[in-house]
Amino acid sequence: MVVRTYQQEKAFIEQVSPVQYVVKKGFVPGMHVDGTFYVNNRLRDLLFDELQQHVRRGEHGGFLPAVKQLANVAALPGIVKRSIALPDVHAGYGFAIGNVAAFDMNDPKAVVSPGGVGFDINCGVRLVRTNLMEKDVVDVKEQMAQTLFDHIPVGVGSMGIIPTTSRDLESALEMGMEWSLREGYAWAEDKEHCEEYGRMLSADPSKVSSRAKKRGLPQMGTLGAGNHYAEIQVVDQIFDEKAASKMGIDQLGQVCVMIHSGSRGLGHQVATDALTSMEKAMARDGIETNDRQLACARIHSEEGRNYLASMSCAANYAWVNRSSMTFLCRQAFAKLFKSTPDDLDMHVIYDVSHNIAKVEEHLVDGQLTKLLVHRKGSTRAFPPHHPLIPVDYQFTGQPVLIGGTMGTCSYVLTGTEKGFKETFGSTCHGAGRARSRNNSRNRLDYQDVLDDLKFKGISIRVASPKLVMEEAPESYKDVTEVVDTCHQAGISKKCVKLRPIAVVKG
Repeated sequence: MVVRTYQQEKAFIEQVSPVQYVVKKGFVPGMHVDGTFYVNNRLRDLLFDELQQHVRRGEHGGFLPAVKQLANVAALPGIVKRSIALPDVHAGYGFAIGNVAAFDMNDPKAVVSPGGVGFDINCGVRLVRTNLMEKDVVDVKEQMAQTLFDHIPVGVGSMGIIPTTSRDLESALEMGMEWSLREGYAWAEDKEHCEEYGRMLSADPSKVSSRAKKRGLPQMGTLGAGNHYAEIQVVDQIFDEKAASKMGIDQLGQVCVMIHSGSRGLGHQVATDALTSMEKAMARDGIETNDRQLACARIHSEEGRNYLASMSCAANYAWVNRSSMTFLCRQAFAKLFKSTPDDLDMHVIYDVSHNIAKVEEHLVDGQLTKLLVHRKGSTRAFPPHHPLIPVDYQFTGQPVLIGGTMGTCSYVLTGTEKGFKETFGSTCHGAGRARSRNNSRNRLDYQDVLDDLKFKGISIRVASPKLVMEEAPESYKDVTEVVDTCHQAGISKKCVKLRPIAVVKG
């Protein structure tokens, strides 16, 4: 193994614009394509400091730095164009969180990697608008937070209140939001405003292990823990009035609800099961990677097909989960404001996925090519006129929901043509961690974080006190810096800024 100094490592990284860098072949062994990452000057230092610390300590301890992970993905068989990292990128399992990579479906050696999707399959965000204004809710913020906390089960191991049998689960895994609609937990128009219309057609419940189903059965309609939340927000700034009006956002101070959750224990088990089977497939097929966490299989192998079928089931589960929590949220608001969800105009603006792999068509070397696009900690951001986005948004581009951290703002962006060409129609997904969870627990004070939220006028309900430190704004990058970088790079466009007034967390 070649040991290089920090300056020698940096020599492989070239700045090509104020917010874009290229990682050239040779940075790690076997790169088929270059890597690229988007950061401004403030975010850049986090990545380079991480690389410098890695050089100092050698190959010992912790995840590889994100820029190394980005390059290792560029060495996977069948990858095309570039391995891409968005501004919120940080080290993860195998792939960095914030990494996008696409693999040629027509290349028999091309692979699918669970590390490129993540353990929380289809962790994503949904935004629901209302016709309430901040002045209507300012005196009942505490009641709003408590009502949401009472209606939506939260925390590690939380149990759902949506009645679900084993037969229901099988149907939900196959049908996604079609099941929610059939059972009365969703409105017909909800799935029109959802990525993939809330259903991955390639789902096959027979490929999901009994262990995964056992974990998922009691958790339908639950928020979970970690960085998941249900947040009551108000419109703080509108950057693109035309696009915002198409979303039903037309006034500053308008109240919205953002729900961030995924596939819970079921998705985690699907990923774990796949990693085990793919390690065997790699040995059989002679697949070598730079990092054992990049376990993978040929896309068209039995292991590859089984993973995509089970991953699709987990994605469908996540959409059903967010739909169930939307139902509970609508019930909570109707009860508190003595109205109906319809009269409160509680329509879904959009629902986006963060951790998913999907078959899409993109131009590669001037040819329209069928690709398997892995998006881990990144969001699809398709441009205006793309056939896979709703009719409502054909002229504005797909809404892209960027969740902030507890106590900071969130954003709605729209997809762009430049992003479609450069990043396979992908952009950031949130702030991205700047501190580890352990570091946050050790360095931040529980009461200080709560006092800061109170000072900002934010009501909070949290199931686990340690999460207050883990999810404090200081634990994350500045989401505004992340969003501004994407906007400056032209890979997505700012539309709306949202400010939290009440937060519910696991």
